[in-house]
Amino acid sequence: MIREKLRGTGVALVTPFKEDLSVDYDALKKLLDFVLDGGVNYLVVNGTTAESVTTTTQEKAEILRTIKQHVNGRVPLVYGIGGNNTQHVLDLLQTTDLEGISAILSVSPYYNKPSQQGIFQHYTLIANASPVPVILYNVPGRTGSNVSAETTLKLALHDNIIGIKEASGNLEQCMVIAKHKPQDFMLISGDDLLTVPMAAFGAEGVISVLANAFPEKFSNMISLALDYKFKEATALMHDFVDINPLMYEEGNPVGVKAVLERFGVCSPYVRLPLVEASAGLKDRLYKLL
Repeated sequence: MIREKLRGTGVALVTPFKEDLSVDYDALKKLLDFVLDGGVNYLVVNGTTAESVTTTTQEKAEILRTIKQHVNGRVPLVYGIGGNNTQHVLDLLQTTDLEGISAILSVSPYYNKPSQQGIFQHYTLIANASPVPVILYNVPGRTGSNVSAETTLKLALHDNIIGIKEASGNLEQCMVIAKHKPQDFMLISGDDLLTVPMAAFGAEGVISVLANAFPEKFSNMISLALDYKFKEATALMHDFVDINPLMYEEGNPVGVKAVLERFGVCSPYVRLPLVEASAGLKDRLYKLL
């Protein structure tokens, strides 16, 4: 059952680049081994953390092919397909090779700030067209609009919509979803540090940025929370409190790539308009590490 496969820690993979900003496929394989050895439950490919807005169609296809081949079925794969042009998303669903993909993660339309009815119709068409199940993604800090609890609960009734990655930071909204959602609809945290409290009222895991760099410790924290061992999970959560905001201070995945460089996993390079972590940010990160 897909719901059980996607319970726990999903890692929103970064895309490693070489100094010339071409995709570093060797480093990508190294990252895959690093997070899989750390015990994450599934991988999210081509999400925001992967700098998907600045990778080409050809690169996306090769990244996905490389990951499929290297992972070889060891964990489920979720693939990011979303946007603010509904027809373009529908076209991508027709042209993307989704064989071996357990679900797609589709961000709510950004920048054009549709009404709740527009969001509902957008996702309904995507769910009708998608050959694999759909996970909604609500991240108002990036999109400029919120998917309300009411809209989420209406969409949760669609047979091909199986969950939502909730990154609104609004715990009350998340509680409303948890209380009223269908039993088989997944509430997934999109905020690393809110996952432990969200697990207390019904979240079934997280799609995480931190898990790129700290897969074992982060996965252990989530497992403890899902087993209702909140004292132990909270102790681990406290270890991430100081470093988490530094992950996003200069843009995502700038911070986490700086940490991965320190660990010898991949380079810190990002594509414009993002720039590599400043010396000051790296200094603070390394002191915490």
